[in-house]
Amino acid sequence: MTEYLKNYMKVTVSRLEVCSDPAALEELLSEHMDKIAFMQHERLVHFLVTTLFALVLAIFIVGMLLTQNIMLLVLVTIITVLLGFYIKHYYFLENTVQEMYRVYDRMLEKRRELAAKEVS
Repeated sequence: MTEYLKNYMKVTVSRLEVCSDPAALEELLSEHMDKIAFMQHERLVHFLVTTLFALVLAIFIVGMLLTQNIMLLVLVTIITVLLGFYIKHYYFLENTVQEMYRVYDRMLEKRRELAAKEVS
């Protein structure tokens, strides 16, 4: 997913820079809005999974402290590592969606510029 998003953003920005046709820009805008919707959904799912992992981690930590069962330490360690990776990926998704919003704003600005050129 990480490479896919990085490639998509690179291709989209380069398409935006060379776009001079209003119809092509509208197609790009529509495609970009679809991708934003997909990534918002992906971000929500990862947020929920990350929250669930944090809750499970807290439960296991409390269980480990109350029972003093050293075997729970293994589970706590595994869940902590998984949670770290989920947080890292969620951070990437959050920042990428924010960047997608900024690119969308640039697309709208370009649409205004192209519309002004057509009027002139």
